[in-house]
Amino acid sequence: MKRFTVVGLGELLWDMLPEGKQLGGAPANFAYMTSLLGDEGLVASRVGNDALGRAAARRLQRIGLKSSHIQLDSAHRTGTAKVEIDEAGQPTFEFAESIAWDFFQWTTDWNELAEKTDAVCFGSLAQRSPRSRATVRAFLQAVGKRTVRVFDVNLRQPFYSRETLDESLKLCDIVKLNQDEITAVPKILGHPADGEEGAARWIRDTYKLKLVCVTRGEQGSLLVAEKQISNHPGCKVRVADTVGSGDAFTAALVYHYLRGASLATLSEAANRMGAWVAGQTGATPKRDNRQLERIRSSSSGKDD
Repeated sequence: MKRFTVVGLGELLWDMLPEGKQLGGAPANFAYMTSLLGDEGLVASRVGNDALGRAAARRLQRIGLKSSHIQLDSAHRTGTAKVEIDEAGQPTFEFAESIAWDFFQWTTDWNELAEKTDAVCFGSLAQRSPRSRATVRAFLQAVGKRTVRVFDVNLRQPFYSRETLDESLKLCDIVKLNQDEITAVPKILGHPADGEEGAARWIRDTYKLKLVCVTRGEQGSLLVAEKQISNHPGCKVRVADTVGSGDAFTAALVYHYLRGASLATLSEAANRMGAWVAGQTGATPKRDNRQLERIRSSSSGKDD
């Protein structure tokens, strides 16, 4: 079976959790889960030339990810985010500003990476600065015609704008939003609320997307394609924390999408992957071959 090259493009940072620091940021979480499934997960980001930046490179290597596409910044420090977890396992983040991943550079290395990428996942947070926003867009415009571009919205106050959302939706094939975002994004873009499915259809039709994904936490997900939808009830799990569970959902979805799977299979695999991570502490749990094989071989139900 072909091994695809899948890139997490965006912020690389240290999550400062109550129990200590863990390497985080959606791109690294996504790339790690992608690599567990068997594709080549790569991170394209930028860290400071400091102790945390060097620790990030070591941590990537320990979890089996290359650091070859991590830019080194001598003028700005490595990103951090203070994370607090509530009783339900839901995280809140406080992001440091004017740090390395706000200053992406468009380089020959990143251009070459874009040209060989089969799928790339990017978000809105890493586009909070004009410099990085321009570089993210350059990357998305440099990929091949068959490359799958996934926009993981990830609204973090106050780090997004109508322009960023609109331009990102124009540059993607698939968008993933959570329950709050599927309500907020159409309003930001000037469309009245119309329920989850109505909002998802509006986004899909307006931006001519291949797929709109709405995650509902323990209530599962909604996937809306041109001619089909898939509702999934979710997978039961005892939640440890939900950090990284959305990134895991996206990784499994992309894994099966690249292989031409049905909407129902995408739903089943993505929900299983997200639930597995939600049942672990942190976003990069140790390999569990039994769980991973179930996710790779997922097939359940019929599309609506």
